[in-house]
Amino acid sequence: MITREIRLAAQIAGAPALDNFTVATTEVDGEVLVRTDQVGLAATYLELMRADCTIPVPAWQPGRRVGVAAIGTVVRSDSPELAVGDLVQSMTGWSEYSAGPAAQYIKLDPIAAPGYYLGQGPTAYYGMADVAAVGAGDVVFVSGAAGGVGSLAGQIAKCLGAARVIGSAGSPAKIDYLVNELGYDAAFDYHDGSAADRLRALAPEGISVFFDVVGGEQYQAALQAARPGARFALCGSLSSQLGDAAERFPKPDPAAAQARGVELLPFSCHHTPDQIAAWRDHFSTWLSEGRFVYPQTVIKGGIEDVPQAFLSLLQGAYRGNVSVRLS
Repeated sequence: MITREIRLAAQIAGAPALDNFTVATTEVDGEVLVRTDQVGLAATYLELMRADCTIPVPAWQPGRRVGVAAIGTVVRSDSPELAVGDLVQSMTGWSEYSAGPAAQYIKLDPIAAPGYYLGQGPTAYYGMADVAAVGAGDVVFVSGAAGGVGSLAGQIAKCLGAARVIGSAGSPAKIDYLVNELGYDAAFDYHDGSAADRLRALAPEGISVFFDVVGGEQYQAALQAARPGARFALCGSLSSQLGDAAERFPKPDPAAAQARGVELLPFSCHHTPDQIAAWRDHFSTWLSEGRFVYPQTVIKGGIEDVPQAFLSLLQGAYRGNVSVRLS
C-alpha cells in the first residue's frame, strides 16, 4: 500500500516553521492495514522535534515520520484479533495509512467521540489527582487553562472536590469558554495587566494548588499568591517555546518556593497503563453523571494540512484537545 506521511525535514532550533516538515510517499505492509481517520496534536511534540530534546525519550530524527497518537479503521486484517471495520488506536503518527502486527493496534470501544482517545486526559488526571492530590477545600489555579491539558485539569479539580478553580487564558473568548462552558469559577486574560494582581483579586485567601503548563510570569504570580504548604504540579513551560533547553524549561528557584512553604512537584507527560486506565475510568463515570465536558477542536483536512494545524496550535489558535480528521 502506497501512502503519504509527514516527515521531519530538519530538527527545530528556533521558531518552528512549515519548512521543518515535508510530505513523503512510502509503502506500508503488515499483518493489519489501517486507514488513519484522525491524528492528535500536542504542544509537547515540539520538544521531540528539537536536537536538544529534554524529554527522556529519543528525539525525532530528520527523514522519519513524526506524530504520535492516531485513530483509524482496519481495512485489511490477517489477524483473528482485529476485523475489517474495527476502530483502533496506535502510535503510528501522521500518515494516511499504517500497517504492522496486530499487537501494534488497540481495539477501541467508542464510548465517546474518537477524538477523546487522542486527548491529554492522562496528563491532566495524573497531575491533578496524583501529583497535586487535589481534594475538598482546595483553591486551584490552572495556567494555560483553555489548552488540551488545562481544559481537562480544571474540570478534574472540580470533580475531586476543589472549592474554587481559577484559570488563565489568552483571549476574552477563551475566558468566557472556561467559565460558562467548562465550569471554572473564575478566569483572567493573562494579556490584561499583571497576572499577580489578577490572581490576588480572584483568590484573596491564596491558592493551595497550582497546575502549571506555562511557566514564566504566571508561575511567579502563583508563587506570590500561594498559601503555606501549597502544591505546585509543574507540567511545562509553554511561555518559553524558543531558546535553548535551559530557557525553554527554566528550573524554578527552589529557595523562593521554600521561603513561601511551597512544594514543587514536576512530573512527566509519559504515562503508565495504570495511569491511563485511572483517567479513563474516572472520565467515563464523570461523563455519564453529566459532570464533565470533553473540550476538543477537530480540524478537517488532508495529511498535508497537519503541520500547519500543529503550528497554529502552538500559536494558541485553538482550545481544548486538538486533532485533525483526515479527509
